[in-house]
Amino acid sequence: MLLEVGVITKAHGLRGEVIVHLWSDLPDRMKPTSSFLTDDGTLVIETSKPHQGQFIVRFQGISDRNAAERLRSTVLRAESVDVEGVLWIHELLEATVTTSTGMDLGTVQAVEQNPASDLLVTTGGHLIPLAFVVSHEPNESIVVELPEGFLEV
Repeated sequence: MLLEVGVITKAHGLRGEVIVHLWSDLPDRMKPTSSFLTDDGTLVIETSKPHQGQFIVRFQGISDRNAAERLRSTVLRAESVDVEGVLWIHELLEATVTTSTGMDLGTVQAVEQNPASDLLVTTGGHLIPLAFVVSHEPNESIVVELPEGFLEV
């Protein structure tokens, strides 16, 4: 499955480098020879270095500022990566949510950002902190352990 992992924000310098804002939590995606699918084809990293929370990147075949400027706003897509113990939003969507006692809470229709813990938004009208997830089967099922009284009004 392809995920949107970053975007090229602008050209940098005169030799074809660009600034990439990486949305992914995996900085290894920015290693030389890594490739991204875009709406206009594949881009392969030639060089990359961190810069002010982003990356300065030169892609193969992009050698001047004009070519780099044409890449502005290009969304970068890459294959999903399995990381042990990490919940990925694309694996949570449309999964059925049940409590550890078997109560059906609906299916996940969105994941909402929240400072304390991101929230599963279910078709049953529930907002469930990701911190309560005890197990999941990607895009199939999620089991949550809710504190006593959590669902009471």
